[in-house]
Amino acid sequence: MLSEKGKYASATENRRFVWSEIIWPLILEQNDVVFSLKQFQDKRDKICQKYNLSINVPSRGLASLQQKGIILKEGTLYSIHYKLIPYMRLKAKCDYATAIREVRLK
Repeated sequence: MLSEKGKYASATENRRFVWSEIIWPLILEQNDVVFSLKQFQDKRDKICQKYNLSINVPSRGLASLQQKGIILKEGTLYSIHYKLIPYMRLKAKCDYATAIREVRLK
């Protein structure tokens, strides 16, 4: 979001933003571990309008979350990592730090 940051800090910030503002709220709203690209884009557009952001930030954040293994893509659908499902079922707060820690614990 801020261009003065280094490449890695910026990528982390994009992931945090996309997770907390778009993906986790979308998962909780739907009460489902799976979402489509269209559902992501609809939510992304609302958030970008709210924060007056370019759609590039969330798009990079989504790709980055996939690289980290928090989001999995299968065909046209995306899903959250299976270790995050209990948080969804409880409708619990699951920030990016929690998500990355859960996914990395093997």
